[in-house]
Amino acid sequence: MPPPADQQDVRFEPNDKPPHALAAGLAGQYVLLTIAGVVLTPVIVVRAADAGETFLSWAVFAALVVSGTTTVLQALRVGRIGAGYILLMGTSGAFIAVCVTALAEGGPAMLATLVVISSLFQFALSARLALLRRIITPAVAGTVIMLIAVTVMPIVFDMLTDVPEAAAPVAAPVTVAATLLAVVAVALRGTGVWRLWAPVIGVALGCVVGGLFGLYDTERVAEAAWIGLPTIAWPGFDLRFDAVFWALLPAFVFVTLVGAIETIGDGVAIQRVSWRKPRAVDFRAVQGAVAADGVGNLLSGLAGTVPNTTYSSSAAVTEITGVAARSVGVFIGIIFLVIAFVPKALATIIAIPPPVAAAYLTVLLATLFVLGMRVVVQDGVDYRKGIVVGVSFWVGVGFQNQMIFAEYLDGRWGSLLQNGMTAGGITALVLSAFVELTRPRRRRIETSLETAALPDINAFLDAFAAGRWPDSMAERLRAVAEEVLLSLAHDDAQEGRRLLLIARRDGMAAELEFVAATGEANLEDRIAYLGESAAPPAEHEISLRLLRHYAAAVNHQQYHDADIVTVRVEDAAAA
Repeated sequence: MPPPADQQDVRFEPNDKPPHALAAGLAGQYVLLTIAGVVLTPVIVVRAADAGETFLSWAVFAALVVSGTTTVLQALRVGRIGAGYILLMGTSGAFIAVCVTALAEGGPAMLATLVVISSLFQFALSARLALLRRIITPAVAGTVIMLIAVTVMPIVFDMLTDVPEAAAPVAAPVTVAATLLAVVAVALRGTGVWRLWAPVIGVALGCVVGGLFGLYDTERVAEAAWIGLPTIAWPGFDLRFDAVFWALLPAFVFVTLVGAIETIGDGVAIQRVSWRKPRAVDFRAVQGAVAADGVGNLLSGLAGTVPNTTYSSSAAVTEITGVAARSVGVFIGIIFLVIAFVPKALATIIAIPPPVAAAYLTVLLATLFVLGMRVVVQDGVDYRKGIVVGVSFWVGVGFQNQMIFAEYLDGRWGSLLQNGMTAGGITALVLSAFVELTRPRRRRIETSLETAALPDINAFLDAFAAGRWPDSMAERLRAVAEEVLLSLAHDDAQEGRRLLLIARRDGMAAELEFVAATGEANLEDRIAYLGESAAPPAEHEISLRLLRHYAAAVNHQQYHDADIVTVRVEDAAAA
């Protein structure tokens, strides 16, 4: 039976506890589909820089250990670190260009130093995310999510035909078709437990078909040891801070911040698909995701391997399987840690034919692209956001396919801009900043977070509305401010808190932003839930009902130590 129209088909929410066998099986699916990416990034970097096989083995081992540790951290959410959702962590392909340069010009010690220092910027971004909320918006995050698919798909398409020269001409297309048809058919028509195993069924069938054509590398599996550790090749740190360091640091910081924006998008996306009933995004979880990403990069630098980041496929797999339980994230991390010490298990996974992995990645990335669209649309799209998203997306596509000024894209910065996610992400940030800086001047007032401040707030709003709107609009603004203040004051159990009210004109409407102490409940969710109970409304719900009546839109963003409620109020007379 399908879920109600206002609910998503989620079988296990984050707080649910599925059977351990089921959780471990689903975790195996995630690992099966991402382990190659985690391993191949350090392989590509180390071999491109010709850093030696000893360091290569160490870099792969360290990457798996860091990925497993931080995936568990994301799921469990220790203090303010971690999202509390299934956010798989792994090595980042966005760092390949700068890491190769660092290894080639400064060696492994230089790489470790740059990764550690750049990770500190992620901690700063996590702590100050509320200050950047007008620039790093859901529109920006959604655009970056869509561009992830654009950036990765060319690699996936190349993998579709990546077979040995001696293979039969039909080996690749038959293997891809078998995998793709199995995954899509089971995901679309499967119910219950069958839907949960769609990825494994498709990949397993693809491996069997590929094996018939000799595509599965059984020799690699046979030669690998069961238990083993690599030779310790920890590089230490290069603390000379010479010209090479200062030349590479800006590039590392920039790519790190781009990765953090991707993590913000992932933190938003995973919340959209993890609950049966849609709820407002908890930006405290997003802050935790970015902080855990910083921990991953810090540990990667300390261990001397390539940087870490969240994998956007986490949201796509969660939506396909309908399982968002945190225990799955814990099992994923544990499996990563185990595989790091079991070379034969690692070889078994890496031996999966590239066409099989590419076929399923096509489904994942298609789902991810639509998810990015949903993040943009659910935040509301006016003509300004439409221009930001549309221009940024196509700029990213153009640079990714080297269709925009390709002759000028030489050197280190040119390599960065050839990445569609980077080019489109920069464009989205610049356009968002331009929109924010050119908006009408804001007026503000700071008061105590208590009802006694209402006279001062009303006087401030009357002065703000004077000469702009009729008295009816001023009354509407005062009513909205009163209801928001009552709701925030009701949630805030601590005395002495302050309230910052920012008012700004937006065409024929007004935008009021209330910045206050953190509360537990989200006004957006509480307004959405009004009317679900048949019981008479509680006294504190009256303010919410009035707020819903007076406001055109209410957006509540909760950060650590700050609640930000943005209310759009339209002039009823003008309407």
